[in-house]
Amino acid sequence: MPDFEGFIQTDYLIALAVAVVAAVAVTAIIALVFRVVGRKEAWARTLVGLVRVPFRLTLLVGAIWTVNTLFLQTSEEIERLVDFIFRALFIGAATWLVCALLYFFEEVAAARYRIDVRDNRVARRVRTQLRMLRRIGVVVIIICAIGAVLLSIPGAATLGASLFASAGLLSVVAGLAAQSTLANVFAGIQLAFNNALRVDDVVIVETEWGKIEEITLTYVVVHIWDDRRMVLPSTYFTTNPFQNWTRHNSELLGAVEFDLDWRVDPAGMRVELDRIVAQTELWDERVVVLQVTDAVGGFVRVRVLVSAADAPTLFDLRCLVRENLIDWLNTHNPEALPVGRMELRRESARSKAPARTEPAHPVTAPIGLFSGDENAKARAAEFTATIPVQKGSAEER
Repeated sequence: MPDFEGFIQTDYLIALAVAVVAAVAVTAIIALVFRVVGRKEAWARTLVGLVRVPFRLTLLVGAIWTVNTLFLQTSEEIERLVDFIFRALFIGAATWLVCALLYFFEEVAAARYRIDVRDNRVARRVRTQLRMLRRIGVVVIIICAIGAVLLSIPGAATLGASLFASAGLLSVVAGLAAQSTLANVFAGIQLAFNNALRVDDVVIVETEWGKIEEITLTYVVVHIWDDRRMVLPSTYFTTNPFQNWTRHNSELLGAVEFDLDWRVDPAGMRVELDRIVAQTELWDERVVVLQVTDAVGGFVRVRVLVSAADAPTLFDLRCLVRENLIDWLNTHNPEALPVGRMELRRESARSKAPARTEPAHPVTAPIGLFSGDENAKARAAEFTATIPVQKGSAEER
C-alpha cells in the first residue's frame, strides 16, 4: 500500500499554508499596484483585465508545486504522480498567462492605430497583421505546451520513438488529408501580409456587398450589408478575383441613371442636382456630374455621377439624389417622364387595291462598296477574279 503519511506531516501543512498565503498576498499587492496605475494609464487596466486570473493561477500552482517538491515525503510512485500533475497544471497555467500577454501586447499595439477615423487604411493593415501574428503565436505556444506535458510522461520517449518508427504510411495519409487545411493556413498568412485584404475592408464577393469582419488562419468572415455572415476559406481570396472598394482609400464614385423622354431638360436637372448635393453632408464635394450618355430606342439616358467618403455614405447619397430628382421631374418637368408611343393609321382605298405587276417608278441601281460605279466594280473584281497559278518544273510540283 502506498504511504500517505507525508500528507499529514506538520511541516508540510505549514509550508503549504504559507505558500498559499504568500501567493495570494503577492497577487493582491501586484493587482493593487496596477489598479492604481490604471487610474491614469489605459494599458494598466487592459493588463489587469487580461492576465489577472492566469497570473494568480500560475503563481498559486507554482508555489504549491515547490512546497510538494521540498516537503512532501511519501512513496516514490505518489511523488512522481503528484509531480507530474502539478507540472502539467503549471505548464497549462503558464501557457494561459503567455497567451494572455500576447493578447495584451496586441491590444497595446493596436491602440496606436485607430480605425474610427476617415483615413484608416494603414491602421486596418497593421491591426490585421497583429491579429494574425497573435493567433500564430498562440498556436505555437499551445503546441509547445502540449509537447512539454507529453515529454514529462514517464516512458513517453520510448512511445514516441515507436510511433515515429511506424508512422511512414500514416504520415502520407495525414499529409494528404491536411493538404487543404495547410493551404488555407498559408493563404491566411499571405492575406495578412500582402496587404490585399484587411479587416474592415469593403468587398464584393459572390455578388454580395459586405465588410471584412474577421481574418483567421483558415477562413475569412464577411459581414454582409443585411447582417448575414459569409464564411469563406482563405484560399478563396488567393485563387478568385474579388472587388476591394477600400484597397487604397475609401472614397468612391457612384452612378444614378434615368431613362427619360426626349423632352427632358438636362440643364434644369443639372441645376437641381447641384442644389441637392449642396444641402447634404453625404457629398464629399469631389465629383458631381450630370450627362446624357445615350439617346436611342425612344429614350434618353441621363447619368448622374456623385462621390462620397465611403461605400455606405455613397449608397445613401445615391438614394437621396434619385428620390429628389424623381420628385423634381414630376413637379417641374413632367413631360420628360418616359412614355410609350404608338402610331395609328387609317387604311386607305389605295392600299386595298391589288398590287401592280409593273413598278410605279424605275428601279435604280444601288451605289455600294462593290457596285454602282467603275471603281466599285474594280474592287469587286479583286475579290472574285481567278488567281493565276504559275507553272513550275516537275520537281517543284
